[in-house]
Amino acid sequence: MNIDFGKMDGLVPAIVQDARTNVVLMLGFMNEEAYNQTVKTKKVTFFSRSKQRLWTKGETSGNFLNVVKILTDCDNDTLLIKVHPDGPACHTGADTCFAEENSNNLYFLQYLQDFITKRFREKPEGSYTTSLFESGVNRMAQKVGEEAIETVIEATNGTDDRFIYEASDLIYHLIVLLTSKGLSINDLIVELRKRHGKAN
Repeated sequence: MNIDFGKMDGLVPAIVQDARTNVVLMLGFMNEEAYNQTVKTKKVTFFSRSKQRLWTKGETSGNFLNVVKILTDCDNDTLLIKVHPDGPACHTGADTCFAEENSNNLYFLQYLQDFITKRFREKPEGSYTTSLFESGVNRMAQKVGEEAIETVIEATNGTDDRFIYEASDLIYHLIVLLTSKGLSINDLIVELRKRHGKAN
């Protein structure tokens, strides 16, 4: 990366964002040495302006920020660092330094997709998901049909709790079926966005 460290006496702002939830966790500053250390260790390291030294986030608390991806802005003078945090990002114990909760339930679908994709690649023994993949497309499609029927039954004659339970089973088995065919939940999102554009 061609990062411009010249505008702020050798420092650039580094915005840290949770790679799973997209929630902004904190803001720090890096000099070139801190950046290189971050790239080398895959753990976010800042330059402390108050202590005038490098410090790795989590070196005392154990709440490291594990680097997934580093991006620069259009002027190459600000970094966006996507991470998997080991714990709260703020020294106060809060999830973020902005007193926000680090959660976004919708992004769990991507996590679930990634988990199922990993199961498809590795097929560990004893895994229910592995057994579904090994059963073949016809059986996986049948399971989606069974879960759809159970979802309809609970929606019309059951409780809300049972309806949510069966609908969750339906989504899970649908993602498994999509994955087995080389597709993903993202392909459904793309299709839905196309339809939404046409509808408007």
